[in-house]
This record gives sequence, structure tokens and C-alpha cells, in this order.
Amino acid sequence: MGLFDKILEKLDLKKKEPEKVGATTTKDSRPVVTKTPTTKVATTLPKKTIPSTKAPAPAAIPVVDVVAKLEKLAKESNMKLNWKTSIVDLLTLLGIESTLENRKELAKELGCPPEKIGGDYSEMNMWLHKTVLKKIADNGGNIPKELLD
Repeated sequence: MGLFDKILEKLDLKKKEPEKVGATTTKDSRPVVTKTPTTKVATTLPKKTIPSTKAPAPAAIPVVDVVAKLEKLAKESNMKLNWKTSIVDLLTLLGIESTLENRKELAKELGCPPEKIGGDYSEMNMWLHKTVLKKIADNGGNIPKELLD
């Protein structure tokens, strides 16, 4: 499980495994009579499966009040954390180690441009914060528009 999956899990946004595409239907099996010199034995052929042509309906993503969850966590914390502007504070608030190594790993996982992952980490942190909030919103979190711009 990646770090972003942990973030989604902490916010109750973890996506369920996608349903398998191509449900199957079965045909009735036919009895087959096998004759032997002394007895008649009825056996059944295995059921044949036929792929369904109907695709499953896409599951709706439930909206989770992420802002309320994060605000509640911030109030309960004995630290002053500003999750709205800081990736370090957001990770800390969620109980995820906010070390540079973890942030680099998360940045790579989310596709951060390589030039932002070295040297001046403030650029990486800003990119990471915006991207994490955007992806939380993409997964059903109600992130305010002003935090996504």
C-alpha cells in the first residue's frame, strides 16, 4: 500500500476493489446417460459459463466531509497544525510520518516532476500539497475550491 492509499484510508476514502467486469450466466446442464452392461448411471455435464455482454454500472463515489474530519483532528491535537497550507502539517495531522523521505516517496508516487524532488524542497512540498488535496477531491473528499486553485 502506498502512502496516498494510507491518506485515503485515514480519511475514510479508501476505494474498494473494483468489481470484476463481465459477470457470467449459466445454461442448464443436460443429463447424460452412460450405459454399462449391468447398470445405468446418470451423470451431469459441467455447467457452461457464458460471459455477459453487460458492463457493470459504475459505482458512485460517496462524498466524505474531509474538511470536518481534518478540522476535528486539528482541534483535538495539542499541536498547532495548518493542514490547509502545509503538506507536513497535513501528514502529521493524519498520523503519517512527515519525514523528507516519506514526502519524496509520496511525490514520486503521485508523479511529481523530478526537478522538484531535489534541492529546494519547498517547491516539492507546495506541489505535493496541491496534488494531495486534488486527489483527495478526486476520490470523494469535499475539498474547498480555493484550496484546489
